[in-house]
This record gives sequence, C-alpha cells and structure tokens, in this order.
Amino acid sequence: MAALSTRGLVSRLHQQFLSLSRPSAAAPTSLPFHSLTRRLFSSDALMDGSQILHKPPARIIQATPAIMTPNSKRTGIIAVKCGMTALWDKWGARLPITILWVDDNIVSQVKTVEKEGIFSLQIGCGHKKPKHLTKPEVGHFRAQGVPLKRKLKEFPVTEDALLPVGTSLGVLHFVPGQYVDVSGTSRGKGFQGAMKRWGFKGMPASHGASLSHRSPGSTGQRDAPGKVFKGKKMPGRMGGKTRTVKNVWVYKIDPARNLMWVRGQVPGAKGNFVFIKDSVYKKPDVSMLPFPTYFAAEDEDETNIGPLVADLGEVDPFMVAD
Repeated sequence: MAALSTRGLVSRLHQQFLSLSRPSAAAPTSLPFHSLTRRLFSSDALMDGSQILHKPPARIIQATPAIMTPNSKRTGIIAVKCGMTALWDKWGARLPITILWVDDNIVSQVKTVEKEGIFSLQIGCGHKKPKHLTKPEVGHFRAQGVPLKRKLKEFPVTEDALLPVGTSLGVLHFVPGQYVDVSGTSRGKGFQGAMKRWGFKGMPASHGASLSHRSPGSTGQRDAPGKVFKGKKMPGRMGGKTRTVKNVWVYKIDPARNLMWVRGQVPGAKGNFVFIKDSVYKKPDVSMLPFPTYFAAEDEDETNIGPLVADLGEVDPFMVAD
C-alpha cells in the first residue's frame, strides 16, 4: 500500500512540473498554494477505488441466553474479601467459610479478534471518583460509556460467551455447589528466614550450635560447581505475590446482598480484591450454569431472592462413617 502511494505521488508531481515547464501563448494563471498542495498531497489523488480498504461490519453482541458447550469459557468476576467465619451444615459438619462480596460488576470493554486479536471481556468492580483516577483512565471509561470503576480485570472468553458493554454481573453468575478458582495477592510478610519461609527444620536447638539455631545450613558444594544454584531456597521476601487457590467449593450465595460463601481460604487480606472464575480441573456441569451469564427476568427483583445453599444430599455422612 505504501509503495502504491509513493509511485502515485511521484507520477503526480512529474505531471505537474511538466505542465508548468511547457510554453503557452496565453499568460498562465497561477494557482493558489493551498489548492496546489491539496491536489498534490490529497489521499483521493493517490488512491483509486481498487486501493481503498473496506472495513468489515462491526460485530453485534447481544445480551441473550445461549447454550453452553463443553468448549465454552465464561467470564469471571471481581469480588472483595470480607473475612472468614465458620458455619455448620444441616448434618452438623463444621465448614471454614470465606465471605466474598461482588461489588457492582459490569462489562467495561469488549475485545474481539477483528480489532485486538483476542476474545476477552474487561470487568470493572466498585466505584471511584474522577479525582482519584488519571485522565487516561477517565477517558477510557467515558469512551466506553460506563461508570468509573475502582478495579479492572480482563478475562479471556470464547466467542459465544461475549457480552455487550454495560452488562451487569452478580453472584448468580455462579451456582451453589460448583467449584471455582480464586486468584488474589497473598499477604506480604516482609523479609523472613528459611524456617518461616520454606519450613526448614533448622539447626540443633541446644548442643553443637552457637547462634545458628534458625540458620538454613549449607547452601552449596565445594570448588565444583563453586556457586549457588538458582532457585535455592534461602531467606528472602515472603508473600505479596499473586496466587490461585483451585477447586474452591461454593457453599452459598445471597443475591440480595451480592455475597458468596466459599469453603476454605482464599489469597489476600481482608478488603483485598480477588478474581473468581470457573474451575479448570473440576469443571462444573454445563447444563447447570447460566450462559453466558445470569439474565434476570423483566419482572424479577433480585433483592427478594433468598440465599441459595448447595445441595448436600440426603445421606448423613456421619451415619455412613459409622
């Protein structure tokens, strides 16, 4: 395309200079400078109809329910870790529970193969004032026509799981009883020794050790290889990294308050953001999941929906154990 434009420009200039150098009986009429430059450097003069690139029509994404296939991949959501507690199920078993709050998740951007080269959805969570955002961030939200969000996260999806910008996502995106993967930033613990960081046993506590009770011990060999291998477990900074807990069981959800109860611990401190998506290893049944997300009926009020608890079956596990 650049070569065609260059050849067209050169030929155009050559014709203009030839016409100016030819003698004429009548006095030549001088053209204004802006007219001459418009004719010489106009893009219309350099391209004909065959060189114009026709853009494909824009993709139309509709918020309608669809049928999920085994190869489909839904988007995830962003939640705030509220803390941990303990609950007892109907059989009397104690469950360690982490409470997650899904704070006003919406689709803030859609990426497609035609434009960005990938199918993904950018999800925004929470609220933030314009004075607490940079100008490029404010411009991004205004260009998409969505409210200002506190946290953004991009989730890769399949083509059939795309959602239009502005679609709201809540806890009904997941189903009680399914397994999810939860990612977050672990608690930062600063510089720690080998015993705390890696669980080393340490040196003798009494005889034969002098000021080296919590020492990691030897870190290498002799003259060969004469170095410490990379990746050696040694004292250093602990925590503050992105970690994922897989196969977390969803025990209960509360659509009225957008709360989710999951079994076990998830990374991060209280108040941190975590990212929840369908489990990779323990894949849920595609027939039980709302796809691409849950769409409420026109006359449905989610605030009137009570908490939904996972089905624990009709067999008492304690009676089976006996």
